[in-house]
Amino acid sequence: MAELFRFTLHATDGRARTGVIDTPRGPVRTPAFMPVGTAATVKGMKPADVRASGADILLGNTYHLMLRPGAERVARLGGLHRFMDWPHPILTDSGGYQVMSLGDLVKVREEGVEFRSHLDGTRHFVSPERSIAIQQLLGSDILMAFDECTKHPATHAEAARSMNLSMRWAKRSRTAFLERRPEGAALFGIQQGALFADLRRESAERLVAIGFEGYAIGGLAVGEGQAAMFEVLDHAPGQLPADRPRYLMGVGKPADILGAVLRGVDMFDCVLPTRSGRTAQAFTRAGTLNLRNARFAEDMGPLDPGCPCPVCARVSRAYLHHLFRAGEMLGPMLLTEHNLWHYQEMMAGMRAAIAQGKAEAFARDWVQAGD
Repeated sequence: MAELFRFTLHATDGRARTGVIDTPRGPVRTPAFMPVGTAATVKGMKPADVRASGADILLGNTYHLMLRPGAERVARLGGLHRFMDWPHPILTDSGGYQVMSLGDLVKVREEGVEFRSHLDGTRHFVSPERSIAIQQLLGSDILMAFDECTKHPATHAEAARSMNLSMRWAKRSRTAFLERRPEGAALFGIQQGALFADLRRESAERLVAIGFEGYAIGGLAVGEGQAAMFEVLDHAPGQLPADRPRYLMGVGKPADILGAVLRGVDMFDCVLPTRSGRTAQAFTRAGTLNLRNARFAEDMGPLDPGCPCPVCARVSRAYLHHLFRAGEMLGPMLLTEHNLWHYQEMMAGMRAAIAQGKAEAFARDWVQAGD
Protein backbone atom coordinates (compact mmCIF):
# COMPACT_ATOMS: atom_id res chain seq x y z
CA MET A 1 0.00 0.00 0.00
CA ALA A 2 1.95 2.94 -1.33
CA GLU A 3 -0.09 6.04 -0.60
CA LEU A 4 -1.93 7.17 2.48
CA PHE A 5 -5.29 8.93 2.57
CA ARG A 6 -5.37 12.45 1.19
CA PHE A 7 -7.76 14.76 -0.66
CA THR A 8 -6.66 17.06 -3.48
CA LEU A 9 -8.90 19.65 -5.08
CA HIS A 10 -8.30 20.10 -8.79
CA ALA A 11 -10.90 22.72 -9.72
CA THR A 12 -13.87 24.64 -8.38
CA ASP A 13 -16.83 26.27 -10.10
CA GLY A 14 -18.80 28.36 -7.66
CA ARG A 15 -19.22 26.03 -4.70
CA ALA A 16 -18.93 22.89 -6.85
CA ARG A 17 -15.61 21.05 -6.52
CA THR A 18 -13.77 18.31 -8.36
CA GLY A 19 -10.72 16.48 -7.12
CA VAL A 20 -9.31 13.14 -6.05
CA ILE A 21 -9.29 11.21 -2.79
CA ASP A 22 -6.17 9.06 -2.67
CA THR A 23 -6.51 5.87 -0.64
CA PRO A 24 -4.14 2.90 -0.26
CA ARG A 25 -6.38 0.91 -2.62
CA GLY A 26 -6.62 3.52 -5.32
CA PRO A 27 -7.99 6.95 -6.16
CA VAL A 28 -11.58 8.12 -5.89
CA ARG A 29 -12.55 10.84 -8.36
CA THR A 30 -14.90 13.44 -6.92
CA PRO A 31 -17.74 14.21 -7.10
CA ALA A 32 -18.19 10.47 -6.60
CA PHE A 33 -21.19 8.19 -6.48
CA MET A 34 -20.75 5.03 -4.40
CA PRO A 35 -22.93 2.04 -5.37
CA VAL A 36 -24.32 0.34 -2.27
CA GLY A 37 -23.06 -3.16 -1.54
CA THR A 38 -25.21 -3.78 1.51
CA ALA A 39 -24.32 -7.43 2.19
CA ALA A 40 -20.89 -7.58 0.48
CA THR A 41 -22.45 -7.40 -2.97
CA VAL A 42 -24.03 -4.85 -5.25
CA LYS A 43 -27.22 -6.77 -5.86
CA GLY A 44 -27.33 -8.49 -9.24
CA MET A 45 -23.87 -7.28 -10.30
CA LYS A 46 -20.45 -8.88 -10.66
CA PRO A 47 -17.68 -6.72 -9.14
CA ALA A 48 -15.90 -6.34 -12.48
CA ASP A 49 -19.10 -5.01 -14.05
CA VAL A 50 -19.57 -2.50 -11.24
CA ARG A 51 -16.02 -1.33 -11.84
CA ALA A 52 -16.62 -1.11 -15.60
CA SER A 53 -19.54 1.24 -14.98
CA GLY A 54 -17.08 3.81 -13.62
CA ALA A 55 -17.31 3.20 -9.87
CA ASP A 56 -14.13 3.94 -7.91
CA ILE A 57 -15.52 3.01 -4.48
CA LEU A 58 -18.34 0.97 -2.94
CA LEU A 59 -20.30 1.31 0.30
CA GLY A 60 -20.60 -1.66 2.65
CA ASN A 61 -23.18 -1.85 5.42
CA THR A 62 -21.84 -2.43 8.92
CA TYR A 63 -25.18 -3.42 10.44
CA HIS A 64 -25.95 -6.13 7.89
CA LEU A 65 -22.40 -7.48 7.75
CA MET A 66 -22.09 -7.70 11.53
CA LEU A 67 -25.23 -9.86 11.59
CA ARG A 68 -24.39 -11.96 8.55
CA PRO A 69 -21.76 -13.36 8.01
CA GLY A 70 -20.22 -11.52 10.99
CA ALA A 71 -17.26 -9.12 11.09
CA GLU A 72 -14.95 -11.59 12.81
CA ARG A 73 -15.66 -14.19 10.12
CA VAL A 74 -14.97 -11.68 7.33
CA ALA A 75 -11.68 -10.81 9.04
CA ARG A 76 -10.69 -14.48 9.24
CA LEU A 77 -11.46 -14.83 5.54
CA GLY A 78 -9.09 -12.03 4.61
CA GLY A 79 -11.23 -8.90 4.94
CA LEU A 80 -14.12 -7.48 2.99
CA HIS A 81 -12.14 -6.58 -0.15
CA ARG A 82 -10.94 -10.14 -0.64
CA PHE A 83 -14.23 -11.66 0.51
CA MET A 84 -16.27 -9.84 -2.13
CA ASP A 85 -13.55 -9.64 -4.81
CA TRP A 86 -13.40 -5.84 -4.81
CA PRO A 87 -9.74 -4.71 -4.50
CA HIS A 88 -10.68 -1.03 -4.73
CA PRO A 89 -11.71 1.41 -1.97
CA ILE A 90 -14.62 0.60 0.34
CA LEU A 91 -16.45 2.96 2.68
CA THR A 92 -18.45 1.38 5.48
CA ASP A 93 -21.27 3.18 7.23
CA SER A 94 -21.41 2.99 11.01
CA GLY A 95 -24.62 0.97 11.23
CA GLY A 96 -26.30 3.78 13.09
CA TYR A 97 -28.95 4.57 10.48
CA GLN A 98 -30.03 0.94 10.08
CA VAL A 99 -30.12 0.38 13.83
CA MET A 100 -32.22 3.50 14.41
CA SER A 101 -34.62 2.45 11.65
CA LEU A 102 -35.58 -0.66 13.62
CA GLY A 103 -37.98 1.45 15.71
CA ASP A 104 -39.37 -0.41 18.69
CA LEU A 105 -36.58 -3.00 18.48
CA VAL A 106 -34.05 -0.36 19.63
CA LYS A 107 -33.06 1.08 23.01
CA VAL A 108 -30.72 4.08 22.88
CA ARG A 109 -28.64 5.07 25.87
CA GLU A 110 -25.40 6.95 26.47
CA GLU A 111 -23.27 3.82 26.21
CA GLY A 112 -24.68 2.84 22.80
CA VAL A 113 -27.62 1.10 21.21
CA GLU A 114 -29.24 -2.20 22.15
CA PHE A 115 -31.37 -3.81 19.48
CA ARG A 116 -32.90 -7.01 18.24
CA SER A 117 -31.81 -8.42 14.91
CA HIS A 118 -34.39 -8.12 12.15
CA LEU A 119 -33.23 -11.57 11.00
CA ASP A 120 -33.78 -13.74 14.07
CA GLY A 121 -34.61 -11.49 17.00
CA THR A 122 -31.29 -12.02 18.79
CA ARG A 123 -30.08 -9.20 21.03
CA HIS A 124 -27.07 -7.10 20.08
CA PHE A 125 -25.34 -4.04 21.46
CA VAL A 126 -23.39 -1.52 19.40
CA SER A 127 -21.38 1.29 20.95
CA PRO A 128 -19.13 3.76 19.13
CA GLU A 129 -16.19 1.55 20.08
CA ARG A 130 -17.86 -1.62 18.77
CA SER A 131 -18.90 0.08 15.52
CA ILE A 132 -15.30 1.15 14.86
CA ALA A 133 -14.02 -2.32 15.77
CA ILE A 134 -16.46 -3.95 13.32
CA GLN A 135 -15.44 -1.59 10.51
CA GLN A 136 -11.76 -2.25 11.22
CA LEU A 137 -12.37 -6.02 11.16
CA LEU A 138 -14.03 -5.60 7.78
CA GLY A 139 -10.94 -3.75 6.58
CA SER A 140 -12.71 -0.57 5.47
CA ASP A 141 -10.71 2.21 3.82
CA ILE A 142 -13.11 4.92 5.00
CA LEU A 143 -14.92 4.36 8.29
CA MET A 144 -17.82 6.38 9.64
CA ALA A 145 -18.24 7.61 13.20
CA PHE A 146 -21.16 6.07 15.07
CA ASP A 147 -24.08 8.49 15.31
CA GLU A 148 -27.78 8.74 15.93
CA CYS A 149 -29.73 9.64 12.81
CA THR A 150 -32.19 12.24 14.10
CA LYS A 151 -35.79 11.35 13.39
CA HIS A 152 -37.87 13.51 11.09
CA PRO A 153 -39.69 15.65 11.92
CA ALA A 154 -37.91 16.77 15.08
CA THR A 155 -38.34 19.78 17.34
CA HIS A 156 -35.31 21.95 18.04
CA ALA A 157 -35.00 20.38 21.49
CA GLU A 158 -35.18 16.84 20.09
CA ALA A 159 -32.66 17.64 17.36
CA ALA A 160 -30.31 19.25 19.91
CA ARG A 161 -30.43 16.23 22.22
CA SER A 162 -29.75 13.88 19.32
CA MET A 163 -26.94 16.03 17.91
CA ASN A 164 -25.24 16.30 21.30
CA LEU A 165 -25.34 12.53 21.73
CA SER A 166 -23.86 12.07 18.26
CA MET A 167 -21.05 14.50 19.05
CA ARG A 168 -20.16 12.60 22.23
CA TRP A 169 -20.21 9.38 20.23
CA ALA A 170 -18.06 11.04 17.54
CA LYS A 171 -15.34 11.75 20.07
CA ARG A 172 -15.46 8.17 21.35
CA SER A 173 -15.37 6.89 17.77
CA ARG A 174 -12.25 8.95 17.06
CA THR A 175 -10.49 7.70 20.18
CA ALA A 176 -11.28 4.09 19.30
CA PHE A 177 -10.17 4.59 15.70
CA LEU A 178 -6.81 6.06 16.68
CA GLU A 179 -6.08 3.23 19.11
CA ARG A 180 -5.65 0.74 16.26
CA ARG A 181 -5.67 2.80 13.12
CA PRO A 182 -4.73 0.76 10.03
CA GLU A 183 -2.22 2.46 7.74
CA GLY A 184 -3.99 4.73 5.29
CA ALA A 185 -7.48 4.29 6.77
CA ALA A 186 -9.67 7.35 7.31
CA LEU A 187 -12.52 8.17 9.69
CA PHE A 188 -15.28 10.61 8.77
CA GLY A 189 -17.31 12.50 11.35
CA ILE A 190 -21.03 13.02 10.72
CA GLN A 191 -22.71 16.41 11.08
CA GLN A 192 -26.19 16.32 12.58
CA GLY A 193 -28.71 18.96 13.58
CA ALA A 194 -31.78 18.15 11.46
CA LEU A 195 -33.08 21.26 9.64
CA PHE A 196 -31.76 23.76 12.19
CA ALA A 197 -28.90 26.00 11.00
CA ASP A 198 -27.60 26.77 14.51
CA LEU A 199 -27.39 23.09 15.42
CA ARG A 200 -25.67 22.26 12.13
CA ARG A 201 -23.12 24.98 12.82
CA GLU A 202 -22.48 23.77 16.36
CA SER A 203 -22.16 20.17 15.18
CA ALA A 204 -19.63 21.16 12.51
CA GLU A 205 -17.55 23.15 14.98
CA ARG A 206 -17.42 20.27 17.45
CA LEU A 207 -16.49 17.75 14.75
CA VAL A 208 -13.71 19.98 13.44
CA ALA A 209 -12.39 20.36 16.99
CA ILE A 210 -12.17 16.57 17.27
CA GLY A 211 -10.53 16.30 13.84
CA PHE A 212 -11.42 13.86 11.06
CA GLU A 213 -10.04 12.95 7.65
CA GLY A 214 -13.42 13.78 6.09
CA TYR A 215 -16.88 14.90 7.07
CA ALA A 216 -20.38 13.67 6.27
CA ILE A 217 -23.69 15.49 6.31
CA GLY A 218 -26.16 13.19 8.00
CA GLY A 219 -29.82 13.36 8.91
CA LEU A 220 -31.08 14.33 5.45
CA ALA A 221 -33.01 12.33 2.83
CA VAL A 222 -35.26 11.16 5.66
CA GLY A 223 -38.51 12.59 4.34
CA GLU A 224 -37.90 16.34 4.51
CA GLY A 225 -38.17 16.87 0.74
CA GLN A 226 -35.75 18.38 -1.74
CA ALA A 227 -36.47 22.04 -0.94
CA ALA A 228 -35.76 21.57 2.77
CA MET A 229 -32.68 19.48 2.03
CA PHE A 230 -31.27 22.12 -0.31
CA GLU A 231 -31.98 24.81 2.29
CA VAL A 232 -29.72 22.92 4.72
CA LEU A 233 -27.11 22.34 2.00
CA ASP A 234 -27.04 26.06 1.27
CA HIS A 235 -25.02 26.43 4.47
CA ALA A 236 -23.99 23.01 5.84
CA PRO A 237 -21.15 22.09 3.43
CA GLY A 238 -19.51 25.48 3.91
CA GLN A 239 -19.39 24.87 7.66
CA LEU A 240 -17.04 21.93 7.04
CA PRO A 241 -13.32 22.22 6.17
CA ALA A 242 -12.66 23.01 2.50
CA ASP A 243 -9.59 20.76 2.41
CA ARG A 244 -11.47 17.59 3.42
CA PRO A 245 -14.03 15.49 1.51
CA ARG A 246 -17.72 16.20 2.17
CA TYR A 247 -20.12 13.28 1.96
CA LEU A 248 -23.92 13.57 1.79
CA MET A 249 -25.28 10.28 3.09
CA GLY A 250 -28.10 8.40 1.38
CA VAL A 251 -28.69 10.75 -1.57
CA GLY A 252 -30.30 10.28 -3.99
CA LYS A 253 -32.12 11.05 -7.23
CA PRO A 254 -30.04 12.61 -10.02
CA ALA A 255 -31.51 16.07 -9.42
CA ASP A 256 -30.73 15.76 -5.70
CA ILE A 257 -27.13 14.77 -6.36
CA LEU A 258 -26.45 17.47 -8.92
CA GLY A 259 -28.03 20.11 -6.70
CA ALA A 260 -25.86 18.98 -3.79
CA VAL A 261 -22.71 19.08 -5.95
CA LEU A 262 -23.50 22.68 -6.83
CA ARG A 263 -23.64 23.36 -3.08
CA GLY A 264 -20.20 21.89 -2.34
CA VAL A 265 -20.72 18.15 -1.71
CA ASP A 266 -18.15 15.60 -2.98
CA MET A 267 -19.49 12.11 -2.22
CA PHE A 268 -22.82 10.31 -2.43
CA ASP A 269 -24.40 6.90 -1.98
CA CYS A 270 -27.90 5.61 -2.61
CA VAL A 271 -29.72 2.33 -3.27
CA LEU A 272 -31.92 4.02 -5.88
CA PRO A 273 -30.16 2.91 -9.10
CA THR A 274 -29.94 -0.72 -7.98
CA ARG A 275 -33.36 -0.89 -6.31
CA SER A 276 -34.97 0.77 -9.31
CA GLY A 277 -33.28 -1.72 -11.60
CA ARG A 278 -34.91 -4.56 -9.69
CA THR A 279 -38.35 -2.97 -10.06
CA ALA A 280 -38.17 -2.30 -13.84
CA GLN A 281 -37.36 1.42 -13.46
CA ALA A 282 -34.69 2.69 -15.84
CA PHE A 283 -32.98 6.08 -15.55
CA THR A 284 -32.46 7.56 -19.02
CA ARG A 285 -31.65 10.92 -20.53
CA ALA A 286 -35.30 11.12 -21.59
CA GLY A 287 -36.62 10.47 -18.09
CA THR A 288 -37.44 7.41 -16.01
CA LEU A 289 -38.96 4.50 -17.91
CA ASN A 290 -41.05 1.63 -16.51
CA LEU A 291 -40.09 -1.38 -18.62
CA ARG A 292 -43.22 -3.27 -17.56
CA ASN A 293 -45.29 -0.81 -19.56
CA ALA A 294 -47.03 -2.42 -22.54
CA ARG A 295 -45.79 0.29 -24.90
CA PHE A 296 -42.35 -1.33 -24.85
CA ALA A 297 -43.55 -4.81 -25.88
CA GLU A 298 -42.48 -4.37 -29.50
CA ASP A 299 -39.98 -1.52 -29.12
CA MET A 300 -36.73 -2.72 -30.68
CA GLY A 301 -34.91 0.50 -29.88
CA PRO A 302 -32.12 0.72 -27.28
CA LEU A 303 -33.04 1.52 -23.70
CA ASP A 304 -31.29 4.91 -23.90
CA PRO A 305 -29.87 5.84 -27.33
CA GLY A 306 -27.24 8.17 -25.86
CA CYS A 307 -25.95 5.75 -23.22
CA PRO A 308 -22.58 3.98 -23.77
CA CYS A 309 -23.35 1.05 -21.44
CA PRO A 310 -23.25 -2.57 -22.67
CA VAL A 311 -27.00 -3.00 -22.09
CA CYS A 312 -27.93 -0.12 -24.36
CA ALA A 313 -25.45 -1.36 -26.98
CA ARG A 314 -26.90 -4.88 -27.18
CA VAL A 315 -30.40 -5.14 -25.70
CA SER A 316 -33.76 -3.78 -26.88
CA ARG A 317 -36.52 -2.29 -24.79
CA ALA A 318 -38.78 -5.11 -26.05
CA TYR A 319 -36.44 -7.76 -24.65
CA LEU A 320 -36.17 -6.01 -21.28
CA HIS A 321 -39.97 -5.73 -21.19
CA HIS A 322 -40.23 -9.46 -21.88
CA LEU A 323 -37.73 -10.35 -19.13
CA PHE A 324 -39.66 -8.45 -16.49
CA ARG A 325 -43.04 -9.75 -17.62
CA ALA A 326 -41.66 -13.30 -17.58
CA GLY A 327 -40.09 -12.88 -14.13
CA GLU A 328 -36.60 -13.66 -15.42
CA MET A 329 -33.74 -12.60 -13.15
CA LEU A 330 -31.75 -11.27 -16.11
CA GLY A 331 -34.13 -8.30 -16.38
CA PRO A 332 -33.19 -6.79 -13.00
CA MET A 333 -29.52 -7.58 -13.62
CA LEU A 334 -29.42 -5.76 -16.95
CA LEU A 335 -31.43 -2.78 -15.75
CA THR A 336 -29.27 -2.45 -12.63
CA GLU A 337 -26.15 -2.41 -14.81
CA HIS A 338 -27.62 0.31 -17.00
CA ASN A 339 -28.71 2.43 -14.03
CA LEU A 340 -25.24 2.25 -12.48
CA TRP A 341 -23.70 3.37 -15.79
CA HIS A 342 -26.23 6.21 -15.96
CA TYR A 343 -25.23 7.48 -12.51
CA GLN A 344 -21.52 7.17 -13.22
CA GLU A 345 -21.88 8.92 -16.59
CA MET A 346 -23.66 11.74 -14.77
CA MET A 347 -20.83 12.03 -12.22
CA ALA A 348 -18.14 11.94 -14.92
CA GLY A 349 -19.98 14.63 -16.85
CA MET A 350 -20.27 16.78 -13.75
CA ARG A 351 -16.56 16.41 -12.96
CA ALA A 352 -15.69 17.57 -16.48
CA ALA A 353 -18.19 20.41 -16.32
CA ILE A 354 -16.75 21.73 -13.05
CA ALA A 355 -13.25 21.70 -14.57
CA GLN A 356 -14.60 23.70 -17.53
CA GLY A 357 -16.58 26.16 -15.40
CA LYS A 358 -19.89 24.83 -16.72
CA ALA A 359 -21.30 23.03 -13.66
CA GLU A 360 -24.61 24.88 -13.44
CA ALA A 361 -25.32 24.46 -17.16
CA PHE A 362 -24.53 20.75 -17.04
CA ALA A 363 -26.76 20.18 -14.00
CA ARG A 364 -29.61 22.15 -15.55
CA ASP A 365 -29.39 20.37 -18.90
CA TRP A 366 -29.15 16.89 -17.33
CA VAL A 367 -32.15 17.45 -15.07
CA GLN A 368 -34.27 19.07 -17.79
CA ALA A 369 -33.50 16.26 -20.22
CA GLY A 370 -34.66 13.75 -17.63
CA ASP A 371 -37.95 15.44 -16.76
